Amino acid sequence: MTIDLGVYLEAVPVSVAERVGGAREALIVSHENPDADTLGAALGLARIVEFNGGRATTVCADPVPPLYAFLAGIEAERMDPDPATAYDLLVVVDCGTLDRVGAVGRRHAALFERLPRVIIDHHLSNPGSAGPSADWIDPDSAATCEMVTLLAVRLGVPLGAADGALAAALMAGIVMDTSTFAHPNVTPRTLTIAAALVEAGAPLAEISRLLYRTKPDAQLRLFGRVLERLEGSDRGRVVWSSLFDADLLATGTSPADSEGIIDLLSQAEAAEVTVIFKEGSGETRISVRTKPGGVDATVLTGAFGGGGHARAAGATILLPLEEAREAVLAVARRLALAVAR
Repeated sequence: MTIDLGVYLEAVPVSVAERVGGAREALIVSHENPDADTLGAALGLARIVEFNGGRATTVCADPVPPLYAFLAGIEAERMDPDPATAYDLLVVVDCGTLDRVGAVGRRHAALFERLPRVIIDHHLSNPGSAGPSADWIDPDSAATCEMVTLLAVRLGVPLGAADGALAAALMAGIVMDTSTFAHPNVTPRTLTIAAALVEAGAPLAEISRLLYRTKPDAQLRLFGRVLERLEGSDRGRVVWSSLFDADLLATGTSPADSEGIIDLLSQAEAAEVTVIFKEGSGETRISVRTKPGGVDATVLTGAFGGGGHARAAGATILLPLEEAREAVLAVARRLALAVAR
């Protein structure tokens, strides 16, 4: 039996379908420090554009972490647009704000401003675009890849296109942003879309294994260092740890290898708020997780210019780690102590 997604297709804005369907030279941009959802959505959109006779360039400001090497077509990812290509559409995927594209947006500000734009994102904190953009922002979607799946079907692109590469890329994003369907952001629509992708050939079990149950020894050593300095306050209602540049040096890892640490820390039994602080060059990146029915993570990160989802959010703070930690924990404790269960 073929799974019918027709009941969900009205969610796809006509303006988004028309712009993506009509693109001849699309520039598709992911957020910096990419994960499987932004990369899978970009690759999925590239397949959609190509199926409709166009060409697509996928771009990310940062190198693709080795974790995502299994995604077909990821080797074509660029850090800058192709200067020889006359782009006719900019698509920004999985970015809570346009700033999230990072340095590539600053390097090519004139190009980004000139092109017609489509924004496809599922972050609650996304304010939308003030310019001539076709925005599709759906915080009820578990992943941007969930939205791109519906766009593909709306445009008549078979989910099994590109020898299954389309379905696999989209499934990777959904698996990543739901922790293999374990997070509370999963809805009946999420599961139905995932089922359609499996029907189209997406190897769900293998993708889940690669993303969540396969880690190099060096990454496990990095996790160990971070876990060893786990701290808490207020009877464990706020839990945090820190990752320093020295940890990366000592374990022979890169910042991309820190992916997943916050989800491990958030398993702390009593924690209403879990935070990891990552040392940067004159700045500190934070990732936040919160329990369902409690603190809205976007309220915490929003106090520092960040955003994300109610249960998972992040921010970059222009302070050294120790100062950022003091400021963030003051807000985190106040929010956590206000939760009544």
